[in-house]
Amino acid sequence: MTGPFHPRSPRAGALGCLVAVSILSGCAARPGPQVLEPIPASVEGARTVTVHVATTREREAPDGSQFTSRRAAATNYATYDISIPPVHRPGAIEWPDAEPSAATSFVTIRRAMLDRPAFEQGVAGAADRRRPRRIGVFVHGFNTSFQEALYRLAQMAADADLGGVPVLFAWPSVARVTGYLEDKEAATYSRDALAALLAGLARDGMAEEVVLVAHSMGGWLAVEALRQLRLTGRDDLLARLSVVLAAPDIDVDVFRAQMQVIGRLPTPLVLLVSSDDRALGVSSFLTGDRQRLGAIGIVARAVQDAAVKANVQVIDISSLEASDRMNHDRYLSLVALYPRLAAAGDGKAGGLRRAGAFVFNAVGAALSSPFELAGRAIAGD
Repeated sequence: MTGPFHPRSPRAGALGCLVAVSILSGCAARPGPQVLEPIPASVEGARTVTVHVATTREREAPDGSQFTSRRAAATNYATYDISIPPVHRPGAIEWPDAEPSAATSFVTIRRAMLDRPAFEQGVAGAADRRRPRRIGVFVHGFNTSFQEALYRLAQMAADADLGGVPVLFAWPSVARVTGYLEDKEAATYSRDALAALLAGLARDGMAEEVVLVAHSMGGWLAVEALRQLRLTGRDDLLARLSVVLAAPDIDVDVFRAQMQVIGRLPTPLVLLVSSDDRALGVSSFLTGDRQRLGAIGIVARAVQDAAVKANVQVIDISSLEASDRMNHDRYLSLVALYPRLAAAGDGKAGGLRRAGAFVFNAVGAALSSPFELAGRAIAGD
């Protein structure tokens, strides 16, 4: 990316960092791998979402169906059927308790470990049953366990009702608040595997479009994979990609350098940002007070001009509700709104088309087409 992309945003101090970490550490107990144990489920009104998985996590045992936070020597593959309860609220994951029930919670009803040919065959078969043939790849962020990433994608697929095939790329996060540096190294370890996954999904016209959605540190991993694809001459794949980075945990200068290699994508790359994202404030502190891309302010003319020049769409989603106290997951509210936004845009999936800097109008909650603002636009091409 040429041109400035430096925002106006408050710096995170040591006190703010400690407060934020203490808030995160005080969260409720997290779901364990037992939620991945299949149970019989046949409940009226429940929906089933099939998630295909590619992961750089190591299997618990060579023939096992659980994944650890250790790094695998080669990509592993699996598929999971997740039942969504009739009482599901958009944006939420109803986690099972000690007695899982498909009537009240998400439950795993089937799982299978796969090799690469079986994985690609399963994704291709699922894509062939959809019109348009679209594959959605989700890359999770920092401090995320495998089961959290899996159920999150199932929730988003159920809420957005995109009609595409959900694919999870799960990298080996250690799922600890204090594991920031370990996670960054694990994400770096996984970038070639993500690039290979995207290349595989594009082979033989498996899908007409691949939508890549990445959150937090997963955004850095995703952009590194795009850079790798450009360097290896995969312009054909980049031309079919739609990319959404939600609260990306990327140094602004690093992003600009990455985009200088990647260049302009045919479909504008979308950034979902919030200047009051506390988790990115912590990241800024941990990285030497370096500005994070997902917390940029968009009012500055330099940001607007750089977005248009680089064919990037920057959307400030600060008006949306966050479910965490760090204001780091507002993108989930946008996902929950997708059916209404798609209806307003005649169901078109290609609404991420306009470069510039925008503010999302949460009150109107209306887009002329998916993700294309009909609210207050600050700038555009």
